[in-house]
Amino acid sequence: MLNPVDDALIARLEAALPGAVRPVEPRHLEEPRGRWRGQAGVLVAPSSTEEVAAAIRHAGEARVGVVPLGGGTGLVGGQVMPDGPAPMLLSLARMARIRGVHADENALVAEAGATLAEVQGAAEAEGRLFPLSYASEGTARIGGALAVNSGGLNVLRYGTARDLCLGIEAVLPDGQVLHGLKRLRKDNTGYDLRNLLIGSEGTLGVITAAALRLYPRPARRATAFLAVPGPAEALALLARAGRVAGEAVSAFELISGQGLRFLGEAGLAVSHPFGAALPDWLVLTEIACSGAADPGALVEALFEEGFAAGEVLDGHVAQSEAQRAAFWALRETIPEANRRIGAVASHDIALPLSEIPGFLEEAGARLAGLGPLRVNAFGHLGDGNLHYNQFPPAGETRAAWAHLAAGASRIVHDLTVARGGSFSAEHGVGRLKVGDLELYGDPAKLDAMRRIKAALDPVGIMNPGAVLR
Repeated sequence: MLNPVDDALIARLEAALPGAVRPVEPRHLEEPRGRWRGQAGVLVAPSSTEEVAAAIRHAGEARVGVVPLGGGTGLVGGQVMPDGPAPMLLSLARMARIRGVHADENALVAEAGATLAEVQGAAEAEGRLFPLSYASEGTARIGGALAVNSGGLNVLRYGTARDLCLGIEAVLPDGQVLHGLKRLRKDNTGYDLRNLLIGSEGTLGVITAAALRLYPRPARRATAFLAVPGPAEALALLARAGRVAGEAVSAFELISGQGLRFLGEAGLAVSHPFGAALPDWLVLTEIACSGAADPGALVEALFEEGFAAGEVLDGHVAQSEAQRAAFWALRETIPEANRRIGAVASHDIALPLSEIPGFLEEAGARLAGLGPLRVNAFGHLGDGNLHYNQFPPAGETRAAWAHLAAGASRIVHDLTVARGGSFSAEHGVGRLKVGDLELYGDPAKLDAMRRIKAALDPVGIMNPGAVLR
């Protein structure tokens, strides 16, 4: 059994870590969707890996839970502990240094508290690209991104956070420091503890720094907003993009017309290039090239071939960097519109690419049987990750339709898993999906996860209640 934080533990922390014990503020106990409010007996903000280790050792000796806190942008409740003995919040905000940029190696070492935008900026200053990118990159911290193995817009070309990490430094539940900041592409020296900790959501230790993979910055890029007849044609167009441009395809997003209509309904001051005749389905794609290749010509070829094949109905190619940014702002503002309207149920799912059109058709029909819910489906078609959310009828509140949430989620997740997909694509399990993991998870995998947790964290202090009940 765990204990709550008490005055004796706070006194020991203040003595051992001068300046690290900070007041708990309301923002430390919130999560973006407002589903839970966390609790904390104390907030500790170490300034070094050694201080993180000391804080965790003190928590372990007192049998007090530790909830790691990054940028607080997670959407599955992994950063808040709403019940149980009051834990110690461990903030990495003061550990935000870029320890080194090794441009010739295409590598960068950053502490866990650095935001994605700060890492991107440090890479850009050396003529390199750190491609992990999503709407909250100005707030999300690299430690949290690795803890949940986040994805974002460029997974199609560059992979998830896991694929962009060469090595990590971390503090284990007993306070030992794992010194794994190697900038190596090959290192077959036993179990891969880096990949064990990545995606573990702070339940097996706290990542304090990471060696990250960089890439040459593309010299030119072209961005196109294309209207398509439906998801099946969008999938065919994705395959065509691969044939036309190969690995130069950086992003390929599927967007429903409903998502763009929500922007206006939510009162967000953004406009789209399609006028009043808004298509039901759209694709936002970007091709980026180095050397002599011309991404504009590749986009033109994709449009012409896709139009001739009936995969494209209409389209707009960004004519300036400002227009490119405006296209991406449309995509990145959809989650804010969703938040303002209020989803009855939200889902972050992944499917084999060929299953996506069938899933969308079947799920839509099944959900229609529950009631007149509006569906907004959008996401990273290039890697099979969809955000599939249900909303109340226009002019009505989420609360009036909340009774349908559980049934909607069961339909979506049942169909996803039946088609070989995952109920959690890029947001993690957190506390929101613990029951889903138990329901849909492979029993052997769950047993192995519990054994690993018990071996590394026998007292159970690390992020109690996240991932595993």
